[in-house]
Amino acid sequence: MIRKVKPQIRVVGFDDGTFSFSSKLEREKTILIGVVMKGSQEVVGVLSRWITVDGNDATDAMIDAVNSSRFKDLRVIMLKGITYAGFNVVDLERLHSETGLPVVVVVRKRPDLAAMEGALRKHFTDAEGRIGLLRKAPSLVELVPERLYIQALGLEADTAAEIVRVTTKTGLIPEPLRLAHMIASAVMRGESTRE
Repeated sequence: MIRKVKPQIRVVGFDDGTFSFSSKLEREKTILIGVVMKGSQEVVGVLSRWITVDGNDATDAMIDAVNSSRFKDLRVIMLKGITYAGFNVVDLERLHSETGLPVVVVVRKRPDLAAMEGALRKHFTDAEGRIGLLRKAPSLVELVPERLYIQALGLEADTAAEIVRVTTKTGLIPEPLRLAHMIASAVMRGESTRE
């Protein structure tokens, strides 16, 4: 059953900036940007935090950004995937429970979990903890065959799909995520890149 979603629903969409392993300074941190919007039409504000490349602080940064912001009428958190800054894996259950907001993850490609788990085991001493976060994420729901998938926590998948529809202006990616990507890439590169 699809719950009616208001066209002006307040959402925050998070994406991270680019990073490089070419120097130690560039490797350590990247920007995390949250764009707060009314549906797909009006930008209300922007949140930012620095997160560690391949670290464990993306979840804390998102929780802090949401809970300490002046935007108290948020209804949904949108994420562009659940790994940020390399393999900085978001704990979706903690994000949901500590903000009190539903979480909708939007991805364009079906993740290859076996490959991700292999890379984690090869490069991280805490691989099992990160793999646990990947495994307990909600099941993928295909919205556009082989082109767009979502995961929903704290709301039904059909309501999450409607939120994605309401917050998308052009293309497949919801506007808060598209703009967060552009801003984050501009901060890190000096100009925006396409999502």
